[in-house]
Amino acid sequence: MTISRRDTIRLGALAALAAAMPNGPARAAPRVRIGTLKFGTVSWELDTIRHHRLDVANGIELDIAYFAGEDATNVALQAGGVDAIVTDWLLVSRLRSEGADLTLVPYSTAVGSIMVKEGSPIRMLADLRQRKIGVAGGPLDKSWLLIQALARRDHDLDLPAENEIVFGAPPLMSEKAMQGELDAVLNFWHFCARLEANGFRRVTGAGEAARALGASGPVSALGYAFHETWADKNPEAAGGLVRASAQAKDLLARSDDEWLRLAPLVRAEGKELETLRDRYREGIPRRPIGEEEADAGKLYRVLAGIGGEKLVGSAPDMAPGTFWQGPADGG
Repeated sequence: MTISRRDTIRLGALAALAAAMPNGPARAAPRVRIGTLKFGTVSWELDTIRHHRLDVANGIELDIAYFAGEDATNVALQAGGVDAIVTDWLLVSRLRSEGADLTLVPYSTAVGSIMVKEGSPIRMLADLRQRKIGVAGGPLDKSWLLIQALARRDHDLDLPAENEIVFGAPPLMSEKAMQGELDAVLNFWHFCARLEANGFRRVTGAGEAARALGASGPVSALGYAFHETWADKNPEAAGGLVRASAQAKDLLARSDDEWLRLAPLVRAEGKELETLRDRYREGIPRRPIGEEEADAGKLYRVLAGIGGEKLVGSAPDMAPGTFWQGPADGG
């Protein structure tokens, strides 16, 4: 059989490739399936990871699945459809106390605030008496409960009993506040940042309430949640996700250009983009996980005292292991 010149070149190239791989074909990087909302703030970090190949640099392949709502991501995680999502530590604790092996790593300490228009006479919590207040997230929203607890303790003010409370979706609450239909609004942090860039100011936030009620520093409201058994069986995947997340946050903390690149995804520009950038940076977790876990345990008891079983179930304390300390073997 005659071998053509083209075949000779191809065989030579294959031989060179084989020589460059003394240990055989490279092992595929572990895939980490993340469930998230298409236009949620988590997508900013995930886009940063993918754009700069931080997943590859940390030995994993990030596979992002988009969902229409938070309930869908929670169901997907519990059913094994994804490996990790970003969710509330209260939910993780409740499910853990009911037998699930969920755990989480801090994602963001950014939380909601009571916002009013710049010219409003409302300057402090006590000024909220007899007001119409919009609240995003529903009556069991963690920020709302913390602010209620602080108002009761420091001002003998029962916010739900002494005010007209309007619950609704975050965009609707912001729109009603902009139109002057509300005296004050409690919204999620990024909606508060957009309001701040458009003539609103912060009266008090859930972060301030948390520290006043016993926390020694910022506590992450959200974390990357996953099954502990998955993390123990896949330490490279879990560790790679944690490292890639930290590197993306570091880039977003120091690079203004990265925020300009993200502007179309963030759907903001100018002052609004800058305010979102600054508030995001303030929410980057910087404390040891053990300190956050201890403070979350204190806040859990405060929240359980207000929200009761509807919020936390029958567990009187935060479930041990809610915050992930690393693989079971310490590796």
